[in-house]
Amino acid sequence: MSISPYHSRSNHPRCFNSFHTQLDTMAPAPESFLGSLSQYESLDLTTHIGTSFPNSSVQLSTILGSSNADEQIKDLATLVSQRGVVFFTKQNISLEQQKKLADKLGELSGKPKTSKLHIHPISESTPELGADVSVISSKGGIARAGYVRNTRASAGWHADITFERIPSDYAILKMHTLPKVGGDTLWASGYEAYDRLSPAYKKFLESLTAVHDGNFFVDYAKEHGFPIQDIRGSPENTGSNLTATHPVIRTNPVTGFKTIFVNKGFTKRIVELTPDESDNVLDYLFRHVSENHDFQVRYRWGQDGLAIWDNRSTYHTATNDYDELRQGNRAVSLGEKPFFDPKSRSRREALGIDI
Repeated sequence: MSISPYHSRSNHPRCFNSFHTQLDTMAPAPESFLGSLSQYESLDLTTHIGTSFPNSSVQLSTILGSSNADEQIKDLATLVSQRGVVFFTKQNISLEQQKKLADKLGELSGKPKTSKLHIHPISESTPELGADVSVISSKGGIARAGYVRNTRASAGWHADITFERIPSDYAILKMHTLPKVGGDTLWASGYEAYDRLSPAYKKFLESLTAVHDGNFFVDYAKEHGFPIQDIRGSPENTGSNLTATHPVIRTNPVTGFKTIFVNKGFTKRIVELTPDESDNVLDYLFRHVSENHDFQVRYRWGQDGLAIWDNRSTYHTATNDYDELRQGNRAVSLGEKPFFDPKSRSRREALGIDI
C-alpha cells in the first residue's frame, strides 16, 4: 500500500523530476497504513509516532516465509516510514532472518541496488556475529562509545550512522538480555518536529546543509586496539574519515514527507552559517526534539522484543538508568543519499492533520 508517488523503485529520488506534479494532486491518505498487515492486531501508541503488534502470535519469521512475503514486507516498510517506529512482541526471528528482513525492507521500498547492510566502523569487536551485525550492549562498544555518565539524558538523541555518505534507511533491534528495571528506548518524530516550526523558519532551514561526524568511533577503536572497518556496505561508505554533509531538511522517499535531519549525536555544524549562528540553530533544534514529549514514544522492552524504525525521519535514545546487562543485536540497512525535494510536503499537510 502506498499513498505517495515516492513509494516505488521506479520513483526513486534519482527519477523525481518526471512526477513532481503528482504531489500537487496527491489524494488524502487512508486512515490506516497497514495494508496487508491489517489482518494482525495492532495499535498506535501515540498520535504522531509508534505502532505496536502486541500479540506474540505475529511472528516476523512467519511473515518472511509466507507466500506473500514481499507484499507484507513492503507494507511493513511503508508502515514504519509512516509511523516512524513499529514494535513486535517476543520474536523468534533468527539473526540471519533479521538481517534478511532489514535488507528487504529497503530493497522493496526503493533503495539503490548498491546499498546493502551497514558494516559499523567498530563492528570488528563482535566478529562471531558477522561484520553486518551491531551488538548493542551496556558493556561497551557501539552503544557506549562516547557515553559519559551523569550527563544530561538529552545528549543521547541520535539517528543511526548519519556520519556516512549513504546513511541508514531502516534498522531492526532485537533485545535478548534485559535489566530487571530500566533500559527503555525513546523515539521522536522528525516529521512532527518539522511541522511544529514556523513557515519562515522552515524555509530558512531548507536552504542549509550540516556536517555529521562520527570520528569518536575512530578514537574508541584506537583506544581499544582494533582497526576501523573502511568498507561499510556501500561503495560510497569507505575510508576512516567518518564525516558527511547532508541537508538539514530531508525528504523521506517512501512517504514524500519533509523531516528535520540533524541530531545531537552526530551533527556538528551548519555549513552556511558562522560558528555562533550554527551553534545557536543546532542547539534550538536539538532541544526542539528532546523537549517535546508529545511527539515522542517510550518503549519498555520485553524479552525478545523487536523494534523497526526509519532512521531518515526519527531519532532515538536509550535510558541509561540501569546497572545490569542490557544487550541486543541490531541490523541496519543502508538507503539513498539524503536529499531535499522542494516540492515535497510536510506530514500534516499531506495527511490533512490538524491536531
